[in-house]
Amino acid sequence: MNSSNEKKSRYGMIIDLDRCNGCGACTVACAIENNVPPAQNKTNIKTGITWMQVYHVSNNESFPKSDTVFVPMFCQQCEEETPCVTVCPQNAVEVDPATGIVGQIPQRCLGCRYCMAACPYHARYFNWWDPQWSEGMKKQLNPDVAPRMRGVVEKCNFCQGRLHAAKAKAAAQGKKEIDPVEYIPACVESCPMQAITFGDLADETSTVSQSAKNKDTFRFLSRLGTEPKVHFHSEKSWVRDMAEKTLTRSKKEIVHG
Repeated sequence: MNSSNEKKSRYGMIIDLDRCNGCGACTVACAIENNVPPAQNKTNIKTGITWMQVYHVSNNESFPKSDTVFVPMFCQQCEEETPCVTVCPQNAVEVDPATGIVGQIPQRCLGCRYCMAACPYHARYFNWWDPQWSEGMKKQLNPDVAPRMRGVVEKCNFCQGRLHAAKAKAAAQGKKEIDPVEYIPACVESCPMQAITFGDLADETSTVSQSAKNKDTFRFLSRLGTEPKVHFHSEKSWVRDMAEKTLTRSKKEIVHG
């Protein structure tokens, strides 16, 4: 139980889209760290599982004004009126008051997928099949992360296995708070461009907290008021504008859609 005097964190990220080159190292590291199983033969883009996707986005301009950007997208860790939390009938999604992390509890999930429909970032995935690994891969599974079963939803949780390990190490050393260098998600650690910064947004002195206040830092769909704790950075105005862009439908689509 958390005492009233215990420090409360708000873990978040800053992703520099001007640095990201779309290499995909973050997605591979995420899958390995969190025991996300490889796709089966019958898997397609709608039924596969990946906690992090990297989208290739263009400004739709002709040369020489054409430009593209890579956008890593995963659970944005919404803080206010978290959509997935409000719709779950099983309380299988919780916001940890001590860390601000939106956690998924597979043992409670009944697979209704309401949370998938509610997520504005399409960052949740349903297990259509039991996870399968080759014999060689089974020996390399992360013992700190339990594989999820068929019939439940899963998503990014900021590598909570690493958070628990950092807490255990701090407790063994008689410390009440973890050392920030001991808790770094796999995607952050693996990025060769150092495009992802992780830290405590509640700590005004942290790099992530200060970067979040930069004029070129933004959040996707911030108008929804969910206060996501994942921020993005770009000095390109078209990239920042993209984050709030809405799609409009023609009269023909409205009539026949």
